[in-house]
Amino acid sequence: MSETVRRSRAQRWNALPTLLSDASPHVLMVVGVATCAFALLIVARPLTSLLALAMYVGVSAIVSGILDFRTTSRAGTRWNRVIGTISILFGVAVLVWPERSLDLLPVALSIVLIIGGLASLGDALTRGVPSERALTATWGVSQIVFGILAAAWLDLTVLVAATVFGIWLLIFSIIAFVRGARALLATGGSPRSRTRSRRAWAAAGRYALAVILVGVTVAGWWVDDWLDSGAPVVDSFYTPPESVPGEHGKLIRIAPYDGIAPANGQVHRILYTTRDAVGRAAVASALVIVPETAPPGPLPVVAWNHGTTGVARGCAPSLRTDAATKWAIPALEDALDRGWVVVATDYAGQGAPGVFPYLIGKGEARSTLDGILAAQEIDGLVLAPEVVLWGHSQGGHATLWAAEEAETYAPDLDVRGAAVLAPVTDPLALARELRSGDADALLSVLISWVLVPYADTYPDVRIVDYAAPGSRTIVREMAQRCPSEPGVIVSVITALGVSQDRPLYPADLTRGPMGLRLAENAVATQYDVPLLVTWGTEDEVIPPEFPQRFVDEVCAEGGRVRWVVLDGYRHLDILQPPSRFLPTLMRWTDARLTDGAEPDDDCARYGVE
Repeated sequence: MSETVRRSRAQRWNALPTLLSDASPHVLMVVGVATCAFALLIVARPLTSLLALAMYVGVSAIVSGILDFRTTSRAGTRWNRVIGTISILFGVAVLVWPERSLDLLPVALSIVLIIGGLASLGDALTRGVPSERALTATWGVSQIVFGILAAAWLDLTVLVAATVFGIWLLIFSIIAFVRGARALLATGGSPRSRTRSRRAWAAAGRYALAVILVGVTVAGWWVDDWLDSGAPVVDSFYTPPESVPGEHGKLIRIAPYDGIAPANGQVHRILYTTRDAVGRAAVASALVIVPETAPPGPLPVVAWNHGTTGVARGCAPSLRTDAATKWAIPALEDALDRGWVVVATDYAGQGAPGVFPYLIGKGEARSTLDGILAAQEIDGLVLAPEVVLWGHSQGGHATLWAAEEAETYAPDLDVRGAAVLAPVTDPLALARELRSGDADALLSVLISWVLVPYADTYPDVRIVDYAAPGSRTIVREMAQRCPSEPGVIVSVITALGVSQDRPLYPADLTRGPMGLRLAENAVATQYDVPLLVTWGTEDEVIPPEFPQRFVDEVCAEGGRVRWVVLDGYRHLDILQPPSRFLPTLMRWTDARLTDGAEPDDDCARYGVE
C-alpha cells in the first residue's frame, strides 16, 4: 500500500495535510498565510465556524475517498474501494445537507475520533521508529478517550470542535509557512549531519508530545469523572412496567424513600399514571408524606408543587435526600403535626420518563391532581376528599392551573383553596421581561428548559426556528442537566462560548408559535376557590409587579384573594424558615381544611377593582 493511501486513512477527515504533502515551498508559504487569516476568524467566531468545519469534513471525506482508489495493493483494492465509496458518499451528503450535518456533527466527531484512534493504534503496531510508534500509540489512545468524552458532552463537543478546528488550522498554517521558508532557506552543514540532527530533535519532540498527550488525556478523564460524580442517578423504581393502567391517577408502585424523613413523618415514593397537556398517557412520580401520629378518620391532603429544579429526569426532587424536609416543603412538620398528608409530585418527565411540562399548565395540573388520586390507593392510608394546593414559583403556576382543572379533571376531589408563593402567572410576560435584560449564559440555559419541553409537547413549536443553525444539539443537551449537578458548568461554559460569537437564540421566542403557546399557558383570572398569594419585594426571579397584577385581575373578576407582600424578601426567602409567611400559610390552610370559615378577602378589604 502506498504512503499516500496510508496517510489518507489516518487523516480521512483532514485532507489539507495530504494534499500539501508534496507541495512546493512557495505553495506552502502562500497556503500558510491564507489559512492563518481564516483560522483567526474561526477562533474568534466558533459557532460560525461550525459550517466551515462541516464543509471541511465533507471535502476531506471526498478527497480521502478518491485517494482510497489509488491503492497499489491488489489484496486491498476491493476494501479500499468500499471505504472510498462510503467516504465520498458521506462527503457529498455533508455538502448537500449542511444544516442536518451540523446537528449530527458532535456524534460524527465522536465516531471519527474513536475510529481515528483505532487506526492510529494499528499504525503504531506496524510501522515507524520507536519514537514515532510511541507518539502514534499515545495519540490513538487520546483520540479514543476524547471520542468517548465527546459522546458524553455533545454540546461542549460542538463548541470545542469548532474552536479546536480553528486552532488546528492556525497551527497548520504556521507549520506550512515555516516548512516552505525552511525549504527555501536551507543552507550550511553536510546533508548527513543535518539529517542526524533533525532526527534527534524529532525523536525528542515526539516523546515530549507523547508525555503531554498522556497528561491531557488523564486530566480530561478526571474532569469527566468529577462532572459525572454529582449527577443524580435515576434508579429502576422510576422505570414503569411494560403494562400500566389505562386510566389516569392510578397507582403503579410504591416504595420507601431513602432520604431524610421529617419529624413525625413517614415518606413513600409512588409511581402513577397521568396525562400530559395534550391528553397523551404519561407516568409521574411523587412523594407521599404521612404523619406517624394522626387523629382517627380520613386525613386531609396538602398537595405541594415544587419550583424549578431543571427539566431532565434526574432533576426530580424525590431523587434528592432532602426533598422531604421543611427546607424543601414549607411548614412541612407543622402540617404533619396537624394530621395532614402531604403529596409532593415530581410532575411527569422528572424521575419517570417522558416530557416534563415546564410551565405547561394542563400537564402540570394533571400530574398534581393524579398524584393525589394515586395516593388514595395506598394500602392502609385513608384520605379525605378535602385538598388544599400549595406551590412555589413554577409550582405556583402548576397550583393555579390545578385549581382551575380540578372540577373537570378530578371531580371527586374537594379542592378548598390554593396558596401560591411567588408564582409564575404569565409565562409570555415573564419571557418578555427576561429578554429585555442583558443576555447571559444562565438565561441561555433557562431558555433551553422552556423551549425543549414546549417543542416536545407542541408540534408547531420547533427548536430550529428559534436556535442558531447548528445549535440544536447544544440546546437539547443544556436541557438534560440539573442546576444542582456539576455538569451544569458545561452548559454555562458552552453558553458563554457561543455568546461570544452570536446569540444562541437569534429569533424572538415571544413571537410565532412559541409566543402563542406561552400565552396559552397563562393562568386563569377566575377561580371558584379562595387564593392565598405571597411574594417578596426583592424577588430576583419574579418581578413583584407580576403577582400584584395577577391579584388585581382576580379581584376584578370577583375572586377571593388574601395576599401578603414581604418587604426585603428574595425568591426563596418566602419558602424557607424563618419566613414570616409560614404562620399565615398554616392558619389559612387550617381554616380551609377544618371549619370552612370564610377566608380573608383582601379584594373586599382594600376595594381593589
